[in-house]
Amino acid sequence: MIRIKSRIEQDGETSDMELMTRGSFVHRGGSYYITYAETEATGYAGCTTTLKVAEDASRVAMLRFGSAASQLLIERGRRHLCHYETGYGSMTLGVTADEIDSRLTDKGGTVTFSYILDADSAELMSKSSLEVSVTHVN
Repeated sequence: MIRIKSRIEQDGETSDMELMTRGSFVHRGGSYYITYAETEATGYAGCTTTLKVAEDASRVAMLRFGSAASQLLIERGRRHLCHYETGYGSMTLGVTADEIDSRLTDKGGTVTFSYILDADSAELMSKSSLEVSVTHVN
């Protein structure tokens, strides 16, 4: 079972969302992989999202596959240019990690991270934070 709590701060407004869904969780090659199907509630129905979390919590890759494909790389101490698909078309955004804290083990756990999105390094678009919890269910 995967529980995702997100907060997005944009244009002086804050929006919170919580989602619980089934998905998969594996530990392979120095990273934890959390994969789940998006729903209409997130606005990305028909897409699949994978979070790839480095064991040392130095980076998180958010990979969305499907009609709204996106790739965000959130890494401590670095700004990455990433592809992001919106309902209005695709964009290239700057992504800078604010915080990454992973308490994942082979049995599950929690990863929290926040990041800042910018356009052309000058215009702050939003600040997002996520808490993703994974619990094994029989």
